[in-house]
Amino acid sequence: MKKFIFAAVAALGTALSLAAVNINTAGEAELETLPGVGPAKAKAIVAYRSQHGQFKSVDELKNVKGIGEGIFAKLKAEVAVGGAPAKKAAVPAVKQPVVKK
Repeated sequence: MKKFIFAAVAALGTALSLAAVNINTAGEAELETLPGVGPAKAKAIVAYRSQHGQFKSVDELKNVKGIGEGIFAKLKAEVAVGGAPAKKAAVPAVKQPVVKK
């Protein structure tokens, strides 16, 4: 049982570490988990987003003060501007009867 729990926790940790950070929704604390992003850069990303609206592409991060080509190269594989919408449970469509008058 202990091995199963350990494996499940390890798999969950790996999946979470591989998930891209959405730069349109992440707060400063989450942004700080990115390589090369400390408190100042995280604050700058949030400020840029507040002033200019949501990022349209990951490349737009290069417009944020303090993020040059070197930092961007580390970040681009770790971030996203959106994600797949949450999957909803499939609900079968209910066909309404046709009533003829």
